[in-house]
Amino acid sequence: MDIIKKEKPELEKAELEEKNNPVTDNTENDSSGSGKSDYDILEDYDILPAVPVRGIVAFPKMVVHFDVLRPKSVNAVKQALKTNRKIFVISQRDVFAEDLKRDDLYRVGVVAEIRQVLRTPDDELRVLVEGIDKAELLTFTESETDDPYYEAYVEVISQPSYTKASKAEVEAMCRSIKKEFEKYAALLPRMTGELVKSILCQDDPEELFENIVFNANFQSADKQELLEKYDIMDRLTFLLAVLVKETEVLAIENDINSQVKENFGKNQRENILREQMRVISEQLGEEDEDEDYRTRILNLKLDEKITDKLLREVDRLRSLPESSQETFVIKNYLDTVLELPWNKESRIKVNIKKAEAVLEKDHFGLKKVKERVLESIAVNAIKPDVTGQIICLVGPPGVGKTSIGKSIARALGREYVRVSLGGVRDESDIRGHRKTYVGAMPGRIINAMIQAGTKNPLILFDEIDKMSNDFRGDPSAAMLEVLDSEQNKEFRDHYTEVPFDLSKVMFITTANTTQTIPAPLLDRMEIIEITSYTREEKFHIAKEHLIPKQLKKHGLKASQMKIEDDGIYRLIDSYTREAGVRTLERNIGSLCRKTAKEIVSENAKKLRFTADNISRYLGHEKYIKDVKSEKDEVGVVNGLAWTAAGGVLMPLEVLVLEGKGGVTLTGSLGDVMKESAGIAVSYTRSVAKKYGIDPKFVKNRDLHIHAPEGAVPKDGPSAGVTMTTAIVSALSGKKVRCDVAMTGEITLHGKVLPIGGLREKTMAAYKEGIKKVIIPAGNKPDMEDVEDVVKENVEFVFAENLETVLEHALVQ
Repeated sequence: MDIIKKEKPELEKAELEEKNNPVTDNTENDSSGSGKSDYDILEDYDILPAVPVRGIVAFPKMVVHFDVLRPKSVNAVKQALKTNRKIFVISQRDVFAEDLKRDDLYRVGVVAEIRQVLRTPDDELRVLVEGIDKAELLTFTESETDDPYYEAYVEVISQPSYTKASKAEVEAMCRSIKKEFEKYAALLPRMTGELVKSILCQDDPEELFENIVFNANFQSADKQELLEKYDIMDRLTFLLAVLVKETEVLAIENDINSQVKENFGKNQRENILREQMRVISEQLGEEDEDEDYRTRILNLKLDEKITDKLLREVDRLRSLPESSQETFVIKNYLDTVLELPWNKESRIKVNIKKAEAVLEKDHFGLKKVKERVLESIAVNAIKPDVTGQIICLVGPPGVGKTSIGKSIARALGREYVRVSLGGVRDESDIRGHRKTYVGAMPGRIINAMIQAGTKNPLILFDEIDKMSNDFRGDPSAAMLEVLDSEQNKEFRDHYTEVPFDLSKVMFITTANTTQTIPAPLLDRMEIIEITSYTREEKFHIAKEHLIPKQLKKHGLKASQMKIEDDGIYRLIDSYTREAGVRTLERNIGSLCRKTAKEIVSENAKKLRFTADNISRYLGHEKYIKDVKSEKDEVGVVNGLAWTAAGGVLMPLEVLVLEGKGGVTLTGSLGDVMKESAGIAVSYTRSVAKKYGIDPKFVKNRDLHIHAPEGAVPKDGPSAGVTMTTAIVSALSGKKVRCDVAMTGEITLHGKVLPIGGLREKTMAAYKEGIKKVIIPAGNKPDMEDVEDVVKENVEFVFAENLETVLEHALVQ
């Protein structure tokens, strides 16, 4: 909106006379002898958007912000932003007035420029303005627009550059104001020292006036009167009067505050009254809170020292006022200690057959773990007070270590509590914080006992190998006492400060590896290795556990979705490669979701997944089959290897080239595997004549030994028999049977030594259709761990030396 120039409206006669009355300066007159006006009225009559404000008085040069709530005021701000950003800010006489008229507003306001407009979270406008000129309000109306806003017809007024007082009078007045302002600032703690110094250093009367008025906390009525005065001497005189008044008020206010603080010590009277109330309660037969604590402590029948300690805390609580912070600390402490299961125990079930049935129902396989748990149950049935049974389940992720703990608790009839130790690096997490600290709380052990509610729960410490330490202490050191049956009878938490018996707790821990567990802590636990699941175990787990679980989770019936056996095997072989079954379960869940979508979309009433159609729903196969020799070949042997995800078939290839006896090894082979290659070459030289090999091959032939999938690092001694067989085959020209796989470590004299991971390796051979597997004779006792289906379909050859291996592997 452009500024509109209008004719000056007729003013009240008294107002015109007051404005046009000349005031003569005492010291200076103009040359014509006519006096100068007290203030000069500019011949500007402007229509501006107006914003009436409550309790705020703006001055020229002053930056002020305020919230705009009334719709007409909001529209006025928007109108100003559309034009020249100028608005007229004027204070209300009555802060409660809503439907404003001219008489509801003061006579003088400020023409200001909008610097910034923000919208608050409450959808209100917050406006930042800077005062430009003082102006008198002539008329106050509403605009005739679709969005009406307040309009003010204003007359801009200039400040006079002279005064009727002499310079000496003005200077004296400034000094008086400075002295009074210094007293005022001393009583107002919010006034900073730097601000006070900067104001006291002002010599210009106008600057002094503005700095004090802009920063002082005066009443709005006083500020309005200061705004309306024009002569600098008049303004300074009234400013001094306001400062004197405010200083007196602040002095009285400070005296009142001092008296209140002195009377604060009279809270002792409250303590006396509280004691009287306790006596009255006793006379009436009513127990107070302190007596309730005392009764609960005595009913627990704890050790004498523990009882005395807790009763002393109750006595302290009695002597403290209710509003004291220490009262809350003691109450929280007593509540925590009394929540501990001092005398509560679960009745442990000793039905070993029922426990075995629970374990078999919850988990497939895991024979060693189940046997060890059943042994613990049997020992507990003979001697219930036996202690020191701490089992550590170690194995790769996803094999069911955590869920085993829950099954054991159910089989034993104990309460189950899981405590995650992954990432714990503060000793206080285990032992708690002393109650003298703000926000103190007990450690994880005491919290677990409170959660269990019994003295003999099963506590599972999950991921005990993931604990670390820093400057706040080593949590594994605190665990030494917890997991030691000789020490945990009197476990002391820093918060409770009283011993608690943990000897009846059955502790089970889980870990992915024992390498990061400190030796003293590892020594306190019985390690049970849980190996990766074999293909057959995964099949049974999926069929008996995972598929029913996912059907229930997704709200499907068994008749609505079925995965055939060959489909489950395809999921295991082509879409997962893991030690556990988590990815397998996720893929089954994905098939359930796709089934639900088809049923809801009415495209089908049920789905049946097989090995042939499963790729339509899950996409292309994620993992290809192991590389395998498909026909009898020279220099190509099917070896067996172990990985964290299970056993794999690993063929080895040997090529004989013209050369000078060099040996080239490729395929990311480790140092141990390279040493096995050297042993294989040396052994082949020692038996060269027996297999029709030219003994001079070390002078005129080069050997290249390669393991496919070169991006995958490979190492270990179990490839010794595989390398030897491949080298003998390549040099002698005899083919190796493609339906034979082998594993074993060798010596220079041809002995075959035992290896590890036989269970997983034999399963890999069975999966790939191998008919005969050659293993070291020393691994014959490990055949107990081999799956029955593998034993039924694979012929095993137990080799004590390499002659036996070559006899069964080479085509004669």
